[in-house]
Amino acid sequence: MKEFTLEELETYDGKDGKPAYVAYDGLVYDVTASKLWKGGLHMRRHKAGTDLTVDIQAAPHTHELLQRFTQVGTLKKVEAAEIELPKVLAWLLESNPFFRRHPHPMTVHFPIVFFMANPFFNFLYLVTGATAFETTAFHCLAGGILFSIVAIATGVLTWWYNYMGKMSRPIAIKLPLSIVLFALAVFLFVWRLMDPTVLTAEQGANWVYLILDALLIPIISIMGWYGATMTFPIENE
Repeated sequence: MKEFTLEELETYDGKDGKPAYVAYDGLVYDVTASKLWKGGLHMRRHKAGTDLTVDIQAAPHTHELLQRFTQVGTLKKVEAAEIELPKVLAWLLESNPFFRRHPHPMTVHFPIVFFMANPFFNFLYLVTGATAFETTAFHCLAGGILFSIVAIATGVLTWWYNYMGKMSRPIAIKLPLSIVLFALAVFLFVWRLMDPTVLTAEQGANWVYLILDALLIPIISIMGWYGATMTFPIENE
């Protein structure tokens, strides 16, 4: 039986007439004949040429389904970079697949909602003149900053644990943008904290603040898009 490295496995992606191989628990299977793996993509989510050991935990079927296909080899074990984790955290990651896979997708929605809501409520304030909307926008900005710390931390942990810290296009885009987003949000928060009348002053709203505030929407949208492609790959990628 051939022993595949992750790099070798990636070449069997089912595209351009190539076989479609997937790995589970150290075993490599040939799923080329399956109609559900046509073109190397399964359910518009899972790519051939990858290790599905973690992903299959959330599938509507068990790993036993793969035993219907021919085993063509084994997957060479790759040791993740050694990072000292607290014993409790290390135990949770090892004992429960949920904590290895879901913390980031679960927590990342909070800063998305708060950062999207912030410019929206500021817009409502400009339209209605109701200061309650401006205050709500400020609170949403604070919530976005707080939860973005959690989202970034779980994102880095998930990247290291599930993707072996391997750089990919979505990661290369999300990492710097997350820093930009956090820095911009903190800047806006401090500005509004130091000058509570930045939007409510009699001389009118500070449009520089509003423009920077509006930038939160495209930044979070780009990050969300590339994050989603890691879970639901685009077919023509």
